[in-house]
Amino acid sequence: MRILYVEDEKFLADAVKHNLEKQGFDVDHAADGEDGLDKAVRDIYDCVVLDIMLPKLSGIEILKRMREKKVNTPVIMLSALSEVEDKIQGLDAGADDYLAKPFKTAELVARINALLRRPANIKEEIYAFGDIKFDAVQKTLNGVSLTAKEASIIHELIKANGRLIQKEYLLNKIWGEEAFGEDNYIEVYMSRIRKTMRELGLKTKIKTSRGLGYKLVEG
Repeated sequence: MRILYVEDEKFLADAVKHNLEKQGFDVDHAADGEDGLDKAVRDIYDCVVLDIMLPKLSGIEILKRMREKKVNTPVIMLSALSEVEDKIQGLDAGADDYLAKPFKTAELVARINALLRRPANIKEEIYAFGDIKFDAVQKTLNGVSLTAKEASIIHELIKANGRLIQKEYLLNKIWGEEAFGEDNYIEVYMSRIRKTMRELGLKTKIKTSRGLGYKLVEG
């Protein structure tokens, strides 16, 4: 598996690259935004691990240009910024996941593996609930493209068919058995999905049962 790691902090970059290679990944490193963009748009990587704060070109700008060029490589954003708004900015630009600094390499490895894990033996492509139509292969919600994490969440909600899904279940199912993510990671993705549903004018809603979990409710 080939990873592009874009990070300007040399000590951190060397340490993370070394540890990822010990886990069996082939890792290419870029130390600034321009080099990162040049490598990322080649579309030869299984995953891009992308810092937000970079010299020459920001990680957000790299991600936007990747998506403009139809490079759909999964992207994990890295940043010392931990506010929900910063996470949403990355997701809006097309990121698939977000990891706040400082982090352990084991956490990053778990995120990469969870992100690249694909559901086996999908028996049907289209799932529906209320006025929602979800394409599990194309990862689209009523024709609108979703990130990998957003697609996994809506897929689980639809399969539950209106039953409540616990937050802990979603963390374990989507982020892997070792779910390192903060609780508000789920809220960030739910916020993004709800925004897409509102823009589509869907009557079906995602209901939050505080302290319990989430379920779909027909409008």
